Amino acid sequence: MKRAFLALSAASLALSACANPELTAALSQREPGFAAVRQTAGAATGAETVFLQDAQSIRATQARVHQMVHQRTIGADTAVQVALLNNRGLQASYAELGMTAAEIWQTTMQPNPKVSVALLGINADGMAWRAVEGMIANNILALATAERRNRLAEARFRQAQLRAAEETLRIATQTRLAWIDAVAAFEAGALVRDAETTADAQSAMTEELGRTGFLNRAGQARDQALHAELAGQRARARLDAQIAKERLTRLMGLWGTETEYFVPDALPAMPARAGTTRDVEAQALQRRVDLVQARLELEAVAAEHGLENATRSVSDLELISGFETEREKSGAGIETRTTPQLEVEFAIPIFDSGQARLRRAELAYLRAAHQLAERAVAVRSEARAAQAELAGAHQIAQHYRETLVPLRALVESETLRAYNGMIESPAELLDAIRARMSAQLTEAAARADYWRASARMTAAIYGGGEGGAAGSAGGAPAMATGGGAGH
Repeated sequence: MKRAFLALSAASLALSACANPELTAALSQREPGFAAVRQTAGAATGAETVFLQDAQSIRATQARVHQMVHQRTIGADTAVQVALLNNRGLQASYAELGMTAAEIWQTTMQPNPKVSVALLGINADGMAWRAVEGMIANNILALATAERRNRLAEARFRQAQLRAAEETLRIATQTRLAWIDAVAAFEAGALVRDAETTADAQSAMTEELGRTGFLNRAGQARDQALHAELAGQRARARLDAQIAKERLTRLMGLWGTETEYFVPDALPAMPARAGTTRDVEAQALQRRVDLVQARLELEAVAAEHGLENATRSVSDLELISGFETEREKSGAGIETRTTPQLEVEFAIPIFDSGQARLRRAELAYLRAAHQLAERAVAVRSEARAAQAELAGAHQIAQHYRETLVPLRALVESETLRAYNGMIESPAELLDAIRARMSAQLTEAAARADYWRASARMTAAIYGGGEGGAAGSAGGAPAMATGGGAGH
């Protein structure tokens, strides 16, 4: 009896123990799938990513971040690195990757065998028991479809990795853009302040002319109006800078004394060339994480379709093995007889033929194929648009820097000379000051647009932008820290 039971039990357990050891090892790691996230994010941003899972690593990262930002003027690359280390929303995405890995790990496991033991004929004929039955039931259908389920699990796991990588690239892009916005706002405030200084230098003479009667009330009012206009613009720029810096602070996950950091006074100068990329469409088609996700979705849906097709007619199939031991009294004593048992249990597909499930799987595959085609078209278009935006922004900013700003400076200089020679009136000088400041603000805004386009260009190639799914910021051309101590 014992040998028969053990033999049948071993056979049943062997059937149910089949699993993919490589996939199981990948899913059961402490940081499941994070190596792929780190590699993808590093290639796009050049920054390091970490998965914080305990108090010790959190404290170590906080100390590192403090050293990077406290009382320091940070550049765009530093801001991106801090965000990838310290943004808790990003850490939540990494934890979600781990949760998804655990859920997928669970789906790859075979159903546990079910054991039943029955004791029959208790106290019958003066015996403690008459018969014993022992059974082990295993889901044979799960075993037959294990390979398909493993392929599906692997595709879903890779999708989860790409979602985490995409979120990393999105945070990097937003952080770089927030840094650009903050620095651009502080630069605008500095330009308005310089215009105020120039206007103040002429204000004393204007006031003296007004007292002596050489300047009428309208001329004096123009001078006062310019001062009021500049004061309002400076207050607006200061508020914009504060709001932009707070957004950058949120993305970097900073609070307390860590918020005591500075950004440069001005954005760096543009490179001589726009920095456009050759074969940008091909690069985007190869590297965009959202496009790879769409390909994996098609692969996963195909695996689901195959699984539905395999289980269309038989949705539940169990192999039940066991033994039955019977005892009977005879003149010679109690005779014991053990017989092995083998049963197959399955559902008869009378009412549910599986056609509806199969049709749904077919349409799901069709939907995934259309979505992949749509995403490929969008990725190509976004790459071309990003290339055009980068080249155009560089050309526009270069035009303002080399043509408009020098001309406005020349007009102001010549107007000041004529004003000092009593040839031009104060009104012309005030207009020249206002026009020169406007030209400088326009050039600074165009330069900021170029750096934003540069960040969006990287996002168009790797992902993490607003267009399809996500975009990266770290891979943008290096931006040196601007002049001044910062804010």
